[in-house]
Amino acid sequence: MTSGVKVADEVKDIYNLMKVVKTDADEKERIRLVILKIDGDIQVEKLYRAKDLDGIDDFFKFVMSLLPENECRYYLYDCHFVNQESKKEELVFMTWCPDNAQIKARMTYSSSKSALSKVFVGIKHDMQLNDPGENNRECFAEKLEKGGKKVLSLEGCSLRG
Repeated sequence: MTSGVKVADEVKDIYNLMKVVKTDADEKERIRLVILKIDGDIQVEKLYRAKDLDGIDDFFKFVMSLLPENECRYYLYDCHFVNQESKKEELVFMTWCPDNAQIKARMTYSSSKSALSKVFVGIKHDMQLNDPGENNRECFAEKLEKGGKKVLSLEGCSLRG
């Protein structure tokens, strides 16, 4: 089922910037998080660059604090973690549809996700979050684990000894 909601061109452009990190690019200008919402079409609500995050000690907790209590959103998150193999910097596409959001909003976000999935070609991690209990570091790390490679740290914070 599709909703007919379109993805704004700005979202497509931002994704293309985020998926290819240039080695000569200014690290402070790197986009780390984009919050998307449906307002006619799927558009950018807020964008955070690395320079906007100075002074934030725990980026993961910051990201989770941005999930609205009873509203749906999409997130494109440049997640940094270490697994048993190596240090990773991978894009995560999250759909946040809390159980206490209006049913119409939940249905709209669920049915519109396919439009974003077509734009976010090649994304490695596609997550659906519905409950604040899922928003802890350990649960999130489990969702990142592919091929049995345990995540050892997430955004610089250790998970397993």
